[in-house]
Amino acid sequence: MAQLWVVEDDETIRGVLASRLEAEGHRTRAFADGGSSLDRSLPGPDLVLLDLGLPDLEGAEVCRRLRLAHPDAIIVVLTARADEMDVVVALEAGADDYLIKPVRYTELAARVRAHLRRAGAPAPDGSARGGRLALGDLVVDLAARTVTRDDVELGLRAKEFDLLARLAAEAGVVVSREALMSDVWDEHWSGSTKTLDVHIAALRRKLGGRPAIATVRGHGYRLERPEA
Repeated sequence: MAQLWVVEDDETIRGVLASRLEAEGHRTRAFADGGSSLDRSLPGPDLVLLDLGLPDLEGAEVCRRLRLAHPDAIIVVLTARADEMDVVVALEAGADDYLIKPVRYTELAARVRAHLRRAGAPAPDGSARGGRLALGDLVVDLAARTVTRDDVELGLRAKEFDLLARLAAEAGVVVSREALMSDVWDEHWSGSTKTLDVHIAALRRKLGGRPAIATVRGHGYRLERPEA
């Protein structure tokens, strides 16, 4: 049974989401503002549904603080904002996914199930499960879900690790955007793929270009082999 948080200032939406998620067997905790969700004494969530339009704090700031406090939690932002930059800022602040309001509950519930199902999966494509992938001085430990360079852990977020593991499993080969979205997020994904681009950008920063992740326009991404 997963612990889900709903951070939403609209009382009606908050109540409906909490009650429907509880009806599906989840434990839920609802918050009317961002500040109350940042109480460090609370047990951590498995997944957070976070409204960006909160009355007390900017949603992206709440997202940043939640990510720091609960690094393994899945954060899905809900926004009525049509500006793509707002979504990008939220993703860069630590969100794993987003949905544009008004949200269809069937789609939201499907996304929640997909994220929870994939949380903690050792290898997105099921290959080399429990093993290690060496990429020059970088070691991807699929069982421990860690990435180290010279014995120093890089500290990747869950989706960043899954994305790197998927690319590393076929280093030197172009992996299509569709395959990455299906394997790392969900095979029935129907939303924007902007989240993939943001996670690739974050992964590139943390890897420091070693190994490089090449963009193959019109197709996908390729993790370069170290010798290349």
